Amino acid sequence: MTPDELRERLDAWIGREGAPSVARDPVNPAMIRHWCDAVEDRNPVYTDPEFAAKSVHGALVAPPTMLQAWTMPGLRPPEEAPAEPEPLAEVLRLLDGAGYTSVVATNCRQEYRRYLCEGDRLSLTARVAKVSDEKKTALGAGRFVDEEMIYRDQDGEEVARMTFRILKFKPPAAGAAARAPAASPSPARRRPRPARTRDNDFFWEGIASGELRIQRCADCGALRHPPGPMCPHCQSLDWDTVVSRGRGRVYSYVVAHHPPVPPFPYPNPIVLVELDEGIRLVSNVVGIDPADVVIGLPVQVEFTRVDEELVLPLFRPTNRDG
Repeated sequence: MTPDELRERLDAWIGREGAPSVARDPVNPAMIRHWCDAVEDRNPVYTDPEFAAKSVHGALVAPPTMLQAWTMPGLRPPEEAPAEPEPLAEVLRLLDGAGYTSVVATNCRQEYRRYLCEGDRLSLTARVAKVSDEKKTALGAGRFVDEEMIYRDQDGEEVARMTFRILKFKPPAAGAAARAPAASPSPARRRPRPARTRDNDFFWEGIASGELRIQRCADCGALRHPPGPMCPHCQSLDWDTVVSRGRGRVYSYVVAHHPPVPPFPYPNPIVLVELDEGIRLVSNVVGIDPADVVIGLPVQVEFTRVDEELVLPLFRPTNRDG
């Protein structure tokens, strides 16, 4: 298939909507509570009926970030075959046939029209919004695919939409992969810069000066991370900081192997560290074989200059507690 033929076949699926899927259950407090427990979201407007009734919402509402959870098919989805081909599946099939057999998610954008309330039953309609021409990327030649998902309530009103982008790319030839070990990223590539805002400037200023600063509510004393403008416990806008000792344990972790993205070394151990002060943050662990990382591993922060401009709080195993 020539590039022009591929382009023509891809374009035939762009904008076509797939069959709508309806949530198995309406928005309900039990699911909201489970979600908030899992992500440690303590905003009472989601879980405290009395508090929510006095809020501007007048009743419990669902966290906006739960959007996808309501229409997920579950572990045992219905076995009914779709009446018509799904546009995204057909686009991916065409790209697979053209050699773009590898995939990686790149970004996701959500737009919310209103909060979801108890009793809302969502339906989801998806369409392929765009397929790019071939691009040269660090992973190889590929095409970006944008899928747009529109969420509606039981009355057909649009309540949110999401655009999810993936990259379908051609994997390097086996010989090329063997000649370019994953553990040798290009020194010319720098780590991504952290997204700095007025809310987290104090954190990065502390890192640059060798301090791990934690935001503390000035009213109730609760610690929080990531930083934010309001205390999730008492809704106070007043805060100060404390300096952590930087000691903790690995609460969870993942070791990334593929696809290798410069300038990160691979295998790349990414850890969620629970500090002794009780808050958690995501970082890398250094000074250990990735295969030896385990949950509960005691670690100590190490302020590491990764390039001429950036210092990051990485963690190194320690044999000493307390």
